[in-house]
Amino acid sequence: MNGNSYSLVQAVRGPVMLIALGTLVAMDYFGVDGFTFGRTWPILIIIFGAFKLMEKVVMPPPAPDNRPPGGNAI
Repeated sequence: MNGNSYSLVQAVRGPVMLIALGTLVAMDYFGVDGFTFGRTWPILIIIFGAFKLMEKVVMPPPAPDNRPPGGNAI
């Protein structure tokens, strides 16, 4: 996995959250049995957490520190 995967996860997080929110609100509005927004909003938190976890999994490793030991020389 590389930086492209990380960028992809960041790029799709917002649209997926909006789609999920719209779906939950529509289900509440149209009266789908058992699916009121008051009961289903935690799904948004779960989706957001899953995306944050995916970001951490695909995040590229930090660049190595090639500075010599002992601090900066003036």
